[in-house]
Amino acid sequence: MSRKHDAIFDDVLSDLDAPAPQREDRAGARFLKRSTSIADRLSGDLEEKTLRWVDPAECKLWERHNREYSLLNEDNCRDLIDGIRSQGRQEFPAIVRATGDSDQPYEVICGARRHFAVSWLRANNYTQFKYLIDVRDLTDEEAFRLADIENRDREDISDYERAVDYADAIERYYGGKQKSMAERLEVSQPWLSRYLQLAKLPDIIVQAFASIRDLRERNARDLKPLLGDPKASAAILEEAGSLAREQERARQGRGAFVEPQAVMRRLLQAGKPAKPKAAKDPGTLYRRSAGERGITVHKKGRKVTMEFEENLTRASLEAAFQSYLNARFKKE
Repeated sequence: MSRKHDAIFDDVLSDLDAPAPQREDRAGARFLKRSTSIADRLSGDLEEKTLRWVDPAECKLWERHNREYSLLNEDNCRDLIDGIRSQGRQEFPAIVRATGDSDQPYEVICGARRHFAVSWLRANNYTQFKYLIDVRDLTDEEAFRLADIENRDREDISDYERAVDYADAIERYYGGKQKSMAERLEVSQPWLSRYLQLAKLPDIIVQAFASIRDLRERNARDLKPLLGDPKASAAILEEAGSLAREQERARQGRGAFVEPQAVMRRLLQAGKPAKPKAAKDPGTLYRRSAGERGITVHKKGRKVTMEFEENLTRASLEAAFQSYLNARFKKE
């Protein structure tokens, strides 16, 4: 700090204990606060950012943004829309970087929902709202990690959206090395592996769900062992095709969507053929002679049941029962 700055601070501090009019106290406090801010900036303890208010039309989403912008709508952004409207402004800036494009000079790295909310408000008679941005100089890998950190714990971004983002990033930035990517993201390898497995699900299975937001990383875990078996996999993919057609008909207003739990139940059942029912025990027939009716004996565990026709004659019944007793106790 220069001698001039030292003199200013000494002068301010020397007068702190001296009585002075209230007006001068307020002025001194303001001056001290401003001087403290200057000192913080000079020492590196305070970092200032330049934020800008822009028309959201000047911003486009980064092509590798981890959120599917087309899935955003008034309903799932309602909380943000109402919050911005009630506050009178967007409270937290979106993070963007320069594009060099005169029509859309910024691309959104973090803040897709905020972009949608402000755009929706401007399109619905709230033209006074603008989009608050923080312009950063970021590499693609830095942009990926920043977006991941911001959205990792948010419930409004689906497991599948995150999985697809990770699958692209591991090849693009980390040479296909899962360990390197896990270290950079500061997550465990097993955790990352589960999301990468989700991204590998065949497209027809993804289409079996009404929305990609219905897909969970647990679904991939449940299906993985079955998809590794050729016969089970073929059955699952066939059932997935049937489900995909049902979901498409529902989108066209012809029928109801199949709920996620029902989708998984049907896929798993297709991959796990029902166990064949055990053949019913025909029992052992005891009778007096060939061609004559008698009694049928069934044994299940420690229990024995007998069946015979109601109109069986006494003689036939007694003879049949005697035959059973002889066999049971091995008597002639």
